Amino acid sequence: MGIDGLLFLLAVIDEGALLFLVVYFVITLSDLECDYLNATTCCTRLNKFVLPEIIAQAVLNVLFLITGHWILFLLYTPCTAWIIYIYVMKPSGNIGIYDPAEIHNRHQLKAYMRDNMIKMAVHLIFFFIFLYWMIYSLIKGY
Repeated sequence: MGIDGLLFLLAVIDEGALLFLVVYFVITLSDLECDYLNATTCCTRLNKFVLPEIIAQAVLNVLFLITGHWILFLLYTPCTAWIIYIYVMKPSGNIGIYDPAEIHNRHQLKAYMRDNMIKMAVHLIFFFIFLYWMIYSLIKGY
């Protein structure tokens, strides 16, 4: 197994974990929407996974850059940059991206649901792209 096989194996595992994480975000936000959870519990659960999500995406993006997979790097960069932008631009008084005092104001809950559904679609597409390239690189025998 060559370097490309290992890279895409790691990419499939990483993207599967990110996909699982986004599904967890959607389920938790829908529980808040249906009043199964209170806002503090929901935001605490979600905020502890935001930084690992950013790190997982950034590491994968850097690995594509280092190994010279320019097209995949350029396709994956906007999603990573968007999550980093959201994390950096959060208001200074908030405890994290998801703030219990603000989540019900100005329809933020619906916006968070929409953003996570978009992230889920993007991660699902990239999961199958990485799966294809993993199988291709393992068959070719780099």
